[in-house]
Amino acid sequence: MMIENRSFSRMLFVTVNTLLMIFLALCCLIPFTHVMFASVSSPAFLAQNRGLVLYPHGFSLNGYGLVFRNPNLIPSYFNTLYYVSIGTIVNLLMTSVAAYVLSRKGPMLNRFFMKILTFTMFFSGGIIPFFLVVDSLGLTDTRAALIIPYAVVTYNIIIMRTSFQQVPVSLEESARIDGANDFVILFRIIVPLSKAIIAVITLFVAVSFWNSWFPAVLFLRDRNKFPLQLILREILINNDITKVMAVREMSAAEEQYYRRLVKYCIIVVATLPIICIYPFLQKYFVKGVMIGSIKE
Repeated sequence: MMIENRSFSRMLFVTVNTLLMIFLALCCLIPFTHVMFASVSSPAFLAQNRGLVLYPHGFSLNGYGLVFRNPNLIPSYFNTLYYVSIGTIVNLLMTSVAAYVLSRKGPMLNRFFMKILTFTMFFSGGIIPFFLVVDSLGLTDTRAALIIPYAVVTYNIIIMRTSFQQVPVSLEESARIDGANDFVILFRIIVPLSKAIIAVITLFVAVSFWNSWFPAVLFLRDRNKFPLQLILREILINNDITKVMAVREMSAAEEQYYRRLVKYCIIVVATLPIICIYPFLQKYFVKGVMIGSIKE
């Protein structure tokens, strides 16, 4: 009787869990499908339709043609690629060095510095002092303003530090006997053994830089340095497509006609690279987070 009850409970749990996962998957998949299919539908259909688009209606690539024909999009796209690549490299370098130092038992004041770092996760000086500090360093309206102030993330340091602590101390001691210094130990022993957590942090940082738009609002004035997400915000929040579409060739009626189509195309263009990269890092994701969550 007890075995039957356990079997029934297990079956009930699996059924409810499966239905819940299907529901969550649909909540994520339906909006994505709607945007993808709407971006290749005809502008006439989108101008009249207000519901979900679950398949293409009147297949058309006119929206993508308008988007890529405009000179503002490509520079902003390359700006975002620059911020993502350089920002991710700088962030990984700073994070790995800080995590290595804080994970070693030898250096003094490790606990003190760890408490200071943790304090910054919960308390900050606010936007105005932050802006004044960046401005006093002469970084305003420069590309460095979107990279240097965000070169270190405390949460990532804590995860990577916990992962580095799992590496056997005997490997470090053997390397020191062979004459290796801290940089050799970090980059030729610790980092190769921590590929999973490095991949996870890379994904965190890259997605953060890719989706970032608020720092550009604070620090950038030159439109030639704007990231793609800031242009996307102007379209979706301010309902302004004049800086993305080649509207000089269109009347006001035609602009309104293509407005929704261009919005969907911009969303696809902005999110497609991350969607393409994520499957290659997914296999490291769960493993890396689990390694970083285990406390020694």
